[in-house]
Amino acid sequence: MQQSNEVYAATERLVLRHFDKQDVNALYQYRSDPDIARFQSWENYTYESAEAFVQAQIAQKPDEPGTWLQYAVALADSNLLIGDCAVHTLQAEPRIVEIGYTLAPEHQGKGYIHEALGGLFGYIFDTLDKHKIIAFTDVRNVKSIRVLERQGMRREGHLLQNYWSKGSWTDEYQYALLAPEWRSR
Repeated sequence: MQQSNEVYAATERLVLRHFDKQDVNALYQYRSDPDIARFQSWENYTYESAEAFVQAQIAQKPDEPGTWLQYAVALADSNLLIGDCAVHTLQAEPRIVEIGYTLAPEHQGKGYIHEALGGLFGYIFDTLDKHKIIAFTDVRNVKSIRVLERQGMRREGHLLQNYWSKGSWTDEYQYALLAPEWRSR
């Protein structure tokens, strides 16, 4: 089983590591915030949901086709959880991964998500040797669109009424970045 303190990527200010039981409270704090949940799949996030999530992530291993693994994003100097990045290794084509991310509101606007994704992309392309990263975002989520574009991802599509979320059909943009594009930066 994966050790809970394993670090997958490190940047100047952050580490991307496996989740640990110490992360439950911080995870609950930001995931229970309605503004954070607005464009996410969850609603009314409970402390029990955070406990179950962390327990499930502790048991997960990276790069298993068909599964999502959430990487804890923590401050390098204190190990404090400030967000998470998800990687979904596609079942049908495991050389392609889908990503997602969430950052606690008090840590937004400081460049942390850009730094975390830079570390994550390096890990995905250089360590996991993936061919392509894809991401989907609600067309109304201007902050997420900016993050993906700043990361060098290219908008590949506008998917109309692509998923049912919180009582209505939602449009999404699809973004992508190829390994050769990443390496030529």
